[in-house]
This record gives sequence, C-alpha cells and structure tokens, in this order.
Amino acid sequence: METVRWGIIGCGDVTENKSGPGFQKAEGSELVAVMRRDRERAADYAARHGVPKWYDDAEELIHDPEVDAVYIATPPASHVAYIKKVAEAGKPIYCEKPMAMSYAEGSEAVAFCAAREVPLFVAYYRRGIEKYRRVAELLNSGRIGTVRSVEVAMFARALSVPASGELPWRVRPEVSGGGLILDVGSHALDLLDYYLGPIAEVYGIASNQAGLYPAEDTVSGAWLFESGLHGSGVWCFDADRNEDGIRFVGTAGRISLSVLDVAAPVVIEDEAGEERLSFDAPEHVQQPLIQLVTDELRGRGPSPSTGESALRTDRVLEQLRAGATR
Repeated sequence: METVRWGIIGCGDVTENKSGPGFQKAEGSELVAVMRRDRERAADYAARHGVPKWYDDAEELIHDPEVDAVYIATPPASHVAYIKKVAEAGKPIYCEKPMAMSYAEGSEAVAFCAAREVPLFVAYYRRGIEKYRRVAELLNSGRIGTVRSVEVAMFARALSVPASGELPWRVRPEVSGGGLILDVGSHALDLLDYYLGPIAEVYGIASNQAGLYPAEDTVSGAWLFESGLHGSGVWCFDADRNEDGIRFVGTAGRISLSVLDVAAPVVIEDEAGEERLSFDAPEHVQQPLIQLVTDELRGRGPSPSTGESALRTDRVLEQLRAGATR
C-alpha cells in the first residue's frame, strides 16, 4: 500500500504527544480514526488532533474499511483480546508494551497473528531512535572490543498516590500485569535483546519493599545471553532520585547511556579517553519506530520491533519477577 491509514484503540495520555502525532507525520502514514469508550473524550481527541473519525466502539473502528492498520494503546489487560480481534479482521497491528499480561498470553497473541499471516509490531520505540541505534553500531563495530558484561540500573522516586486513594493502573497487577518494571523498566531489557541478542538464562527476585501498592517495587537479577555474555540489573521504584543507565563493559573500553532520558549523551571510554555523543530527542518519541513499521507495511524495509522480539522480553521480565516476592 502507498499510504497506511491508521486507527487508534485507546486514545489516552500516551497518544497525545508520544505516539499519536507520529502517525500523522510519518511518511506514507495517515491517522484516520480514533476510539475511546468515553464518547466525549474520543470526540475531543479527534477534534484537537484533526482526526476525521472517532468511535466509542472498538469493533466499529476495527471493521472500518478505511482503516488499514490498528494501534492498540490501551492498558495491557486488554491487549491480547484486541490483538485477536484486529488479526481476525486481517489488519496489521502496532501494540503498546508490554504486549500481554504474561509470557503465555503473549505467546498466544504471536501465534494467533502468525497463523493468520497478520504483522504484529510492539512499541519498543527506542529501537527506532537515532541515539539507541547509534549504540548498536558502536557495539557492532568493536569500538570497545568484545563485550564481556552489561549492567542495568534504574532508580525512581516512589509513585505518588492520589488523595482519592485510587492507584494508577500501572501499579495495579490486574490491569498492568505487575509493577513499574513492566511499563518503564522493560525498555532496558528490550534494548539488550536488540544489542546483544536473546537471553538464555535468567535468575531474579522481586519484592514490595515500600508497600505503597500491590505490585512489586524492586526487582533485581542476573542473566546469561545465548552468546555467553553476562548481565545483571536492579530496578528500584522507591529510591531517593530518578536515575537510570546501562553500562557495557568490553575488552577495550566501556559505553554508558541512559535508557529513559532520550536526550542524555552516550559516553564512550577507551584508550583514547572519554567521548560524549549528543543527540536531539524526537518531538514525538515513537515517530521513528512508527516510520519503520509503516515502511515495512509499504514494502520498504523491516521494522526492528516485532511481536517475536517483544515476546523474548516478556519471558525475561516474567523470569526476573518469578523469584521470592514478599
């Protein structure tokens, strides 16, 4: 197809700037319809963003003949049900992460789409951003020699609980599948899969140290890549500050970068000293990946983030969180 006409199921906060405008601005892409169960909010979103159609029923959007592909931007609890409905309609899918509530659910979704030959992509959008793609090039070039280990650290201040006591969906396991590692921490693990290939073995432990919500707030673990490379990480969402990073240690140097801060520099340390590479953050952080997904649907090259790659990250997340929880 020359132009991919997109519809969005769940036009909430993430679609306001991170993703929604990207479907309007990517080459060969149009955003033609949005859906939200709240009719007034659906109509308001369409009016503010110049989208021609809006619905309060997902089935109507899915079966609209002018919608070629569908972006699922609801909380994880409904992802697989919507994936199946869109796949049954024979339309390509771009789904928010995590793809499912569990590895088993994600496996079911990937198999369902494969059986119907429907493309399934997942919004691990850092795979499309220049900064993170440049790191892949550096690692593949041998700039720091052979990579021997990788360390992930992600810390964040405790989530504020509203006066109403109603918890955000991201820390309600019945809606999100677990704690914040699934929502924000997963980006680091997806990047490791992108950079270093699949992880073979995982050993993890999760706990709820602060007791602010039902989900775990701290996860740590170690893993072994299929290549034999070692990795370790800690994710703590009840810390003194917001700070995160990945450090690759090689035989001839090191590379460090922030996962969450798209504009933070990449730092390279080798025999020549320290070099800092700066990058501009995209106005809409998902647009570069949306472009790559659209390009694949138009027959112009593959997307780096698929249901299969996201499923590998789902497995690692589940195994990290499978340790003793208290």
